[in-house]
Amino acid sequence: MDFILSRRAALGSLAGCAGWHLAGLSCARAASSLLQHQPGIATPQEPFLYFLTFDLTAEKRQDVIDLMRRWTRAADALMAGKVLPGLIDPEDAEGLSAKGLTLTFGFGPGLFIRDGKDRYNLAALRPAPLADLPRFNGDQLVAAHTGGDLCVQSCAGDPQTAFHAVRILASLAYGAATPRWAQTGFMPDFGKRKTPRNLMGFKDGTINPDISNPKIADRVLWAAPGDLPWMQGGTYLVARIIRMALEHWDRMKVAFQEETMGRQKQSGAPIGGHGEFEPLTLKQTDRDGNPITAQGAHARLAAPEENDGAQILRRAYAYDNGLSYVAERWPPWRQGNEFDAGLMFLAYQQDPRTGFTKIFERMSKFDMMNQFTTHVGGGLFACPGRLTGGYVGQTLLEV
Repeated sequence: MDFILSRRAALGSLAGCAGWHLAGLSCARAASSLLQHQPGIATPQEPFLYFLTFDLTAEKRQDVIDLMRRWTRAADALMAGKVLPGLIDPEDAEGLSAKGLTLTFGFGPGLFIRDGKDRYNLAALRPAPLADLPRFNGDQLVAAHTGGDLCVQSCAGDPQTAFHAVRILASLAYGAATPRWAQTGFMPDFGKRKTPRNLMGFKDGTINPDISNPKIADRVLWAAPGDLPWMQGGTYLVARIIRMALEHWDRMKVAFQEETMGRQKQSGAPIGGHGEFEPLTLKQTDRDGNPITAQGAHARLAAPEENDGAQILRRAYAYDNGLSYVAERWPPWRQGNEFDAGLMFLAYQQDPRTGFTKIFERMSKFDMMNQFTTHVGGGLFACPGRLTGGYVGQTLLEV
């Protein structure tokens, strides 16, 4: 009974913040103290990913509430390695350990407004950072692999455990939401304290912010105090499916690859440097006055120093979808099967407008890497904090 009363009191205090604006920063801070971060964001990255998005078919907000209650209850059980009575379970993970399983939920713009309609009377509670991403130069987003009203990020120590959890959540969504698009991913174990390598052979994530430092995490990752109360303790996710032209890349000499990346392939060190975590050589020039790190190098354009300090937390995974038939746009201009492989890019941040968009607007135009990569899908999601003992989204859906 004490727990029920305390949860109601917490929701009541959040409801009192419903009309909150700039003058109510103390209200937002109070909300933040009541909410906890979802797993799968700041927790250690597991080696396998199953990412699935949904379109809501529910007609009433209560239906969405019921869905999020079912999902949260199931997620808690799955992450604890338990089975709930009545839970639909295909038992395909029987004998596998759930250790390390994390399930993270997000809300897309379609929860608030879809086809111009405020379906659940939530439009006024759409947070400003969840503004639609602009169309970037070079985007070739496939509609069937883009968007989504809800997302589930399932990460685990083996791929079947990650998929097992998603199957259960998808079955619990019957009648309220339908799957829209999915992408799997993997991150091989390169050992503790070693930066993983992507399919291009370069280290990926060297400049990730140190979110173990609360001051950095509060500035870069978690929702700002001035954000809406229901987003306190939460963050924003930009997901992008980035296809890599590996056949073209593999034909390039290592020296050109390093110039394109702005880092040395073996060590991960900056061009002209010796250690992976040395500062980038952004101002150094060679004897002819040319920049050591090319102006269009990927590392330069992604660097906080080149983007007014903008940073994001990368939790990227490699993916391999087999082969696809394409007309190659590079010499020798042939057609045929090529690897449908690349990067499932997951970036968490305080505000996509000053994070991902700030960084990628320039990269989409000037990055030398663009001749080898194409953004073909993805989505934008708000991943709220969770009231202790409550369900994910409760502070939005019930306030």
